[in-house]
Amino acid sequence: MSSFSNPHYMYLFAMTSGKKKLAYGQSPEDALEVLRIRLSEAEMAEIIPDQFQKINQRQLQQYVRELG
Repeated sequence: MSSFSNPHYMYLFAMTSGKKKLAYGQSPEDALEVLRIRLSEAEMAEIIPDQFQKINQRQLQQYVRELG
C-alpha cells in the first residue's frame, strides 16, 4: 500500500537551545522516529519530545528563523 493514502503532517519540536526542529510524519511519534534515523544521539537529546506544534506547509515560512 502506498504511503500517500496515509496523511502526513509537519511538526515543529522545541529544542533545549530555544530553536525548533522540523519533522514530518503521520503523528508526532512517527515524526520523532524519522528524526531518530536522521540525527545523532546528541542531536536527539536536544529535542523536547512533548513540546511540538503541528503546522501546515503554508505556515512554514513563518517559522524559518526559528529552525535549528
